[in-house]
Order: sequence, then structure tokens, then C-alpha cells
Amino acid sequence: MSSQQPANLLPPDHFLLQPRQDFLLGVQEGHIDTSTLAAHDFDVDTRTGFMPPDPPLSRLPVQWELWETALDAAMHAKLQLAVKLGLTAEEKNSSESWREHVRQLPVLPTSDLTHSELLLRRAHHVLTFVMHFYIYTLPLSSSVLIPEPISVPLIAISSHLQLPPVVTYSDNVLYNWDTIRPRAQNELGFEPPALDNLRSQDMFSGTIDEQEFYLASARIELRGVEALELMRATMDELFVGDEIAIRRISAYLHKLASIVHDLEAILLDVRKGCDPNTFYHSIRPWFRGADSDPARRRWVFEGVEEQPTHLSGPSAGQSTLIHALDVFLGLDNCNVVEGGVTPDQRTLLRRMQIYMPRHHRNFLRHLSTNPRPVRAFVTQSNPDAELLDAYNSAVQSVKEFRDAHIKIVAIYIIGPAARERMELKHADPEAQEAVGTVLKGTGGTDLVRFLKGVRDKTAEAVIEPTLQ
Repeated sequence: MSSQQPANLLPPDHFLLQPRQDFLLGVQEGHIDTSTLAAHDFDVDTRTGFMPPDPPLSRLPVQWELWETALDAAMHAKLQLAVKLGLTAEEKNSSESWREHVRQLPVLPTSDLTHSELLLRRAHHVLTFVMHFYIYTLPLSSSVLIPEPISVPLIAISSHLQLPPVVTYSDNVLYNWDTIRPRAQNELGFEPPALDNLRSQDMFSGTIDEQEFYLASARIELRGVEALELMRATMDELFVGDEIAIRRISAYLHKLASIVHDLEAILLDVRKGCDPNTFYHSIRPWFRGADSDPARRRWVFEGVEEQPTHLSGPSAGQSTLIHALDVFLGLDNCNVVEGGVTPDQRTLLRRMQIYMPRHHRNFLRHLSTNPRPVRAFVTQSNPDAELLDAYNSAVQSVKEFRDAHIKIVAIYIIGPAARERMELKHADPEAQEAVGTVLKGTGGTDLVRFLKGVRDKTAEAVIEPTLQ
């Protein structure tokens, strides 16, 4: 099973002849780091993974203060969704007054933002939040015309970031956090934030429920850092491929499965702080994309010649961490049964990557070009039984994570949507056609069919032992 080069063909100082680190034992002095994933090239921090190591900027410099004050005003006024039942005349007037203020803003230049990725991220976050406040306080009978003071700079900033001009997972989660208490420091700098030491910077509803919804994903990202380290360590061992590597990879895959189980537990813990009805009626509508617009309105960016086409809302499917698990284990392309992952499912998964920060997309691209994929290594002739068991345990953990995701979707979206349909049907028997539409995620997917399809394909990726 070994692909190691004979030692007598290598110079004595070659890195393959140096003592090798065992990730589970920790770094040992004098050992050379032969990492195949140069994390800094992909904006992946060894302490915080795909989240930045320090809290994101909480405010732009004074040159763009008008954007910040517009967002502040929306949050402080507690603007209400236009679809809210029992919306008062005072709430409607408050929203229209704020929208008029936004329309009267000057079109601020963006050239000075382009020198800093941190400024661009904050600007994208602020402008997309303002845009979603603007759109979803509009009466459903009104056309969606995004005014130039928002549309023009947002399109320019999105172009630099190579992101769509819409609220994304990175706007809600990756670049929307701070710490509650000061962090401890060591000789290397600040330690990563504890999972119970996080808060959100900006919110639409201002509710604890919304914050807990965002922070559940942030905690998953932070706990997933160790999974990224295990991927790196496994890829290094795959490069060697000897008997020691087989034992280590088996241990790494078992450990990876335990971490994914931790991610599942964190995901399910969202139920402790986020009420399903509050989420469905008061939080989720704020960050729908154009393809989930309740009135199916076309979003028009005024003052922009080429209208954007990618306008789906934020979704857990935009988490690079979860995609990385799929790519690393070979779940994104494996064809273990006739037909494998359907073209529609694969297209949707790929489409989610458009909404990721570009460096994270590059990370996935790099991961997918690994010349020694772990699945191929496990399935080669005469597979090692322990290695096969370890790989299957990792695949099964991802399948169970997806089971948990479906459970959360059932609690937070499918259940409330069914109750809403029944209420509307009883209130207006002729509304059957309006309430019978396919349930979509904020990312524009046919929610139930998509999630169950991906989950089932993950289950089918388990490799059955070969009978000897």
C-alpha cells in the first residue's frame, strides 16, 4: 500500500527523511512542518479558521460615516418588516421616513476603500444591511428600486471583493462578531475567543434570537478549526503513504468524526436561544434574496448599467467549512450509486460558493486538486480495515450532521410555514394557490428536496468492506 520513495534515492537532508509530526501528539521541537495547506494564502487562520483572528471592524472611517448612521438609524428605530401582521401607520411612516433619508444620501466614493480588505468587508456588510432594510420595509405592492446612494457604491465594492451585492453568510456570521469580555493573551497574541464569549455586532431585529442564530454558526466555525488541522495533517501523511501514515490517518479520521459530532451538538443547541416562530416571522424575512422575494419582485439597482444576477440570500450552505469537509472526504463528486450526486444538487452546491469570500473559494479549489484524495487512498486495492472503518465513521458523522440540519430546518422553517399556510387557508379559502408554492431557503433552494438529496448521497458514500 506504500508509495514511499526508497530512502537510498533521497539526499540525507530531504524533508521526507526528517522526523514526522503526529498531529494528535502535538508539535515536537525540531520537526519540520511539511504542510500541504499554506493557510495564510487562503485567509484561513490557524486559531479561528475561516473567521478572522480579531473582531471585524465595527465602524468605517468618518469618510463613510453616512452609511454607518443610516444603518444605526434603521436598527435604533426598530424598523418593522412590511409583511408584519398588524403593522401600524406609525411603523409604516417611520420606515418611509428612513427610506427617504437613504434616497437623499450622496453617492460616496469608494476608491479609498479598495486599499484595505477589512474596510471593503465592513462596507459590504453595512451597505447590504441597509439595502435589505430598504427592500423589506417596502410594501409588497411597491417595486424594488435600490437607490443610487446604496446601489452604486455597493456594486463597486462587491466587484472588488468578488462577492454578490447581497447579504451573505460572511456578512451575518464571519464578519459580524465581537467578544463580550477581553480575550486572554499569550506569547503569540490573543487566544481565539471562547464559544461563550461572542456577540453579534449588527442585527435586523435586535433580538437575542437573531444573535443566537448567527452565533450558532460562528461557534461551528470556531470548533471546526481542529477539523481543518486534521485535514492538513492527513494530507501530509497521504503524501508519504507508508504504514505509519495509514495508522495516523486512521486516528485523524476518527478524531475528525468526533469533531463533526461536536458541530452537530452546537447546531442543535441553537434551540436553546432562538425561538422558531420568532425566527420564521421576525428574522428570516430580513435576509431573503431576490429569488425568495415574497412578491417575486425584480430587484433593480438604479444607476447601474449591468444588473447583478446572483442575488440569493445568506445560507448555511455558504459555509466554507462544511464544503471543505465534503471536498476532503470526496463527498462532493463521488458516484457510489448509479447517477451519484445529481447535477442539480452539484450545481446548487457550486452556486453557494459564489457567495463565499474569494480566498475561501480558492481554498476549496486547492483542496479539490489534492493529487492524493483520501477517498481514493482508502479504496485502493487491498484496503486497510482500520482505515476503512475510520473513513466510514467520518462520512457517517457528516451524514448525521446533515440529519441534524434537516431537523433544525423542520423546526424553524417547515413547521412554521405549514402553520402559516393553515392559518391563511382558514382566513381566506381562496388563498390556496398563493400558499401552495414550493418552500425555498433564503439561498433560493427548493429546501426540503435539496437537503434530503445531499444527506442521502452522503449516506451512500460509506464504503462497504470488500469480501476477501
